[in-house]
Amino acid sequence: MLRKFSIVAAVLALTLAFAGSAFAGKSLVNGIDANYPPFAYVDKDGKPAGFDVDAMDWIANKMGFTVTHKPMEWSTIVQSLVSKKIDMVCSGMSITEERAKQVNFSDPYWTVAQVFIAKKGSGMTVDQVFTAEKKLGVQSGTSEADWLDKEKANKPEWNFTARFYDSAPLAIEDVINGRIDAAAMDIAPAQDAMRVKPIEIVGSFTEPEYFGIAVRKDDKELLDTINKGLALLMADPYWEELKAKYLGEKH
Repeated sequence: MLRKFSIVAAVLALTLAFAGSAFAGKSLVNGIDANYPPFAYVDKDGKPAGFDVDAMDWIANKMGFTVTHKPMEWSTIVQSLVSKKIDMVCSGMSITEERAKQVNFSDPYWTVAQVFIAKKGSGMTVDQVFTAEKKLGVQSGTSEADWLDKEKANKPEWNFTARFYDSAPLAIEDVINGRIDAAAMDIAPAQDAMRVKPIEIVGSFTEPEYFGIAVRKDDKELLDTINKGLALLMADPYWEELKAKYLGEKH
């Protein structure tokens, strides 16, 4: 572990600290999904929490600004960023071509697969989700919702019926109570729910995606500061602590 504290790392840290001085003392607002564990959520005490919340707190502290985390409606969060209601989105946001037309993204910091979940013991397959007249839940405004909508238009054999939800956990509850047959979501909230809910991962669909931190197109200095802070974080032992705490990953 001590090897991380090398001369190169020290020089990098010093350089990046100076680079963040333009934001010293500034207060920024990070928009988050209030129900996307383990990356972002509101805990039992009503406080924002999660992997991304803690990560951005660390970056803000390192780069000299303060940050507050504001729960937002996910389907409109990009528009909230563009209209300057918030300053960034660090909340498990996939980097997509469509979003990149409106905002700029940081360097990728996480890779995530998209999966279908069903009630535990269902024996369902990915092919059955697509073709066996299933009721499929998906969160509005997500990359998986967009992908399923576009792909279905070109695949007449897909005959699932999509139902849209404000969050992945709400779709999971409807899977459990039988209102829908399956739900589509990122693998992280699926694995988080599997620890306490009677659900199972059916399988993955489409290609893995990358999470990035979104900022407005004209906030290039902020993007540069975030990228530098992110590089510092990913080189610090705290990054491994975050992965162990929220994602169950051991270094």
